[in-house]
Amino acid sequence: MSAAKLDPIDRMILAELQADGRMTNVELAKRVGISAPPCLRRVRTLEEAGYIKGYHATVDSRKLGFEVQVFASVGLVSQAEADLIAFENRCRDWPLVRECHMLNGEVDFLLKCVAPDLSTFQSFLTGQLTSADNVASVKTSLVIRDAKEAPGVPFDVLEARMAADA
Repeated sequence: MSAAKLDPIDRMILAELQADGRMTNVELAKRVGISAPPCLRRVRTLEEAGYIKGYHATVDSRKLGFEVQVFASVGLVSQAEADLIAFENRCRDWPLVRECHMLNGEVDFLLKCVAPDLSTFQSFLTGQLTSADNVASVKTSLVIRDAKEAPGVPFDVLEARMAADA
């Protein structure tokens, strides 16, 4: 099911849940202008169809003692599908790697990593990441501060596109 097959109420439900996944079904139904039972059915359908991948709290990593955030650009020796999958699987096993994105261009993967301190990240970098099978190069960038963290998609842009296509 593509975004074009979702009706405006489904898109409103997604937008509201993206902004606040903790609201009750009754509050969600009120915000999107329908009663609670059909709202719950729609949410379950959106979950089953994969539009809603999960619910989580956004925690402050620095308040929890993870003072270091690093982006690592990783180049691989081989880009054969089996090697790409093997690297992705390896990234899933590394707790300090919070995000792993395969890219097109000069870099094969971009990793977002967190660590309690620079020494811990350095140990991970030299002991695990750069020494992993098939890794040819790693370039790192230390995050100084975050200017924006917006999860999901911009629903106002989606709605404007949907209106233009109508």
